[in-house]
Amino acid sequence: MASARVHLARLNARKRQSVPASALVVGVQCGGSDAFSGATANPAVGVCTDLLVRAGATVMFSETTEVRDGIDQLTARASSPEVAEAMVREMAWYDAYLGRGGADRSANTTPGNKAGGLSNIVEKAMGSIVKSGSSLISGVLPPGERLRDRGITSGLVYAATPASDFICGTLQLAAGMNVHIFTTGRGTPYGLAEAPVIKVATNTPLAEHWHDLMDVNAGRIADGEASIEETGWELFRLVLDVASGRRTWAERHHLGNALVLFNPAPVT
Repeated sequence: MASARVHLARLNARKRQSVPASALVVGVQCGGSDAFSGATANPAVGVCTDLLVRAGATVMFSETTEVRDGIDQLTARASSPEVAEAMVREMAWYDAYLGRGGADRSANTTPGNKAGGLSNIVEKAMGSIVKSGSSLISGVLPPGERLRDRGITSGLVYAATPASDFICGTLQLAAGMNVHIFTTGRGTPYGLAEAPVIKVATNTPLAEHWHDLMDVNAGRIADGEASIEETGWELFRLVLDVASGRRTWAERHHLGNALVLFNPAPVT
C-alpha cells in the first residue's frame, strides 16, 4: 500500500495533453479465428497497421506459432539481414521449447478454429500474417522485453510471443503497448484492464449477436457493404478516437483478463 500511494500520487498529477499519432504503440492480435479472419478482419487490420506506421506510430504483431509456417514471407519484408535472422532465431527457440515439452504444433489450429472453417495451421498463418500489413519489419522483440530498452520508437515490430490470448496481450503490455486491436470470428470475450481493446468481428452474424462487445464489424467486407481499405480506415480513425478517450465495449463492461507472462508448459 505504501508503494501504491507513491505511484498513485504521481499518476494523479498527470494531465491530458495533445500528442501526435506517432506516440501510439499499438498491438494487434487475433483470437478464436474462423474462415473469415484472413479474408475480412485481419486484412483490414493490415491496412490500419500500414496507416499507423505511415503516421510514425509503433505497431507490434506477434503469435509465434501462428506465423511460424509463413516465416519466409516475413523475412522477405525484413528491413535488414539482422532483423530477418532475429525472426528466424525466435522461431527456432520456440520450436525447441515445444520440442522439450513434447508438444505437437498441430494442436494449433484449435477445435474452435476448425469448427469455424480453418483446416490447418498453414492456412491460419496466412490469415494471421496479413494483420501486419505491407510495411517493412523494422525490429524484433524477444518476449518480456520493452521496446524502449531496444531503442525502438516507431515502425512495424515482430514481438515474439506465444499465440495464447492472455500471454500475448500481457507481453505486448510489458513491451509498452497503449492500444490493442483484437480480431475474432468465434467470439472471444477478451479484454485488458491496462489498455483499451478494440474488438473486431470477422463476420456479421457474430457482430449482430455480440452487438455490445464488438467495436467494428469487418463482416461487412464479406457482405459486399464495405471494402477492406474502407474498413482499415475506419479502424485507424477509431484507434485515434480511443486513444483520445473514447471507451471501447471491453472497457465499458470492465473485461480484463488475468496477466500471464509465460507458461512453463508448452503453449502452442
